[in-house]
Amino acid sequence: MPRRVLITGASVAGNTAAFWLGRAGFDVTVVERAPEFRDGGQNVDVRGVGREVLRRMGLDQAALERGTGEEGTTWVDGRGRVVARFARTEIDGDGPTAEMEILRGDLAGLLWEAARGQAAFRFGDSVARVEQDAEGATVAFASGRTERYDAVIVAEGVGSSTRERVFPGENRPRWMDLTIAYLTIPRTADDDRMWRWYNATEGRGVSLRPDRHGTTRAMLMIQQPPGGEQDWEPDRQRAFLRARFAGAGWEAPRVLAALDATDDFYFDVLRQVRMTAWSKGRVVLTGDAAWCATPLAGIGTTLAITGAYVLAGEMSRESDVAGAFAAYERAMRPMVGKAQGVPKIAPRMMNPHSRLGIRLLHVGLRAASHPGLRNLAAKAFARPPVEPDLSPYRAMETDRRPEYLSS
Repeated sequence: MPRRVLITGASVAGNTAAFWLGRAGFDVTVVERAPEFRDGGQNVDVRGVGREVLRRMGLDQAALERGTGEEGTTWVDGRGRVVARFARTEIDGDGPTAEMEILRGDLAGLLWEAARGQAAFRFGDSVARVEQDAEGATVAFASGRTERYDAVIVAEGVGSSTRERVFPGENRPRWMDLTIAYLTIPRTADDDRMWRWYNATEGRGVSLRPDRHGTTRAMLMIQQPPGGEQDWEPDRQRAFLRARFAGAGWEAPRVLAALDATDDFYFDVLRQVRMTAWSKGRVVLTGDAAWCATPLAGIGTTLAITGAYVLAGEMSRESDVAGAFAAYERAMRPMVGKAQGVPKIAPRMMNPHSRLGIRLLHVGLRAASHPGLRNLAAKAFARPPVEPDLSPYRAMETDRRPEYLSS
């Protein structure tokens, strides 16, 4: 019999792992707290080794076709005038805007469609308790069910509750001093295909990005130390944003006006997940639950896809669960370590507090966007990661069922 695996979280990392493990012959169940598949979310991009994993899944072209159509990034002043422009077609390789820009929900949906034929999905349920022994893990669910698994993969978000149940107090978060709110707002005739970024004083920022659904994806940013705002009720978070962005200028009033009408408001205080180990017994972490590098790293989705693929590859190659988890961690630690190396001063530099600071930022961006420097500057926005070797996992691309050994 194939080994039984539970995956918690039906988003990018969870669906990728489900696809590959199911294809390798594992008996996979994915449990998701939400009552149905969640297709909302903001822009993400996939670069480098993540694109290679999508190619191996046969999904690279489909992901490009579902892209947002974003053509580049511009910084604007309070009147909407372009201060600096980085068009994707004018840059060699990926810059602030990658070739593959896609909404999180669209990418997760593409992966879910592929994984549904390889795994069983159960929505509207979550893990309440995990008890382990030498042979496996017994999982009690919020629905009252209790089931037995050979391995449990936690593919939840930065605030993963299952991680905290199994690894209580082991996360040592690195706070990045940046608060971000995301929401979808109605598109207007002035919205173009560029990611437009505006800086206001007091460390505030507003950005607008295109999508393929006839709406615009908005982001509000505040550079400040954390104050527990991520735990507030949404109404309090909205009131906080209205107060902080009053008089901010540019498109801030338009975004604030949409706060109550949007159905995909998301608010977070950015922090990295720092774990000394990603596994304990029969439970292993992947994606943001293991290493959230925050959007500042620029490769969070690439990490999620790559990490899930490497984990599935090691589990399909190694009959011993502990050995597979250890090999996965060895393969992914260098890539994660570099991604998490974003200096804490970066949010402060990109979100100045004074008018002088904004002017200096604009001077630097204008210089960086000069044709002679554009490609060099783009590399600063998209630092190449330390990529794991994917060659050992080619066997997963076949439909061959591996010989399962007892573990």
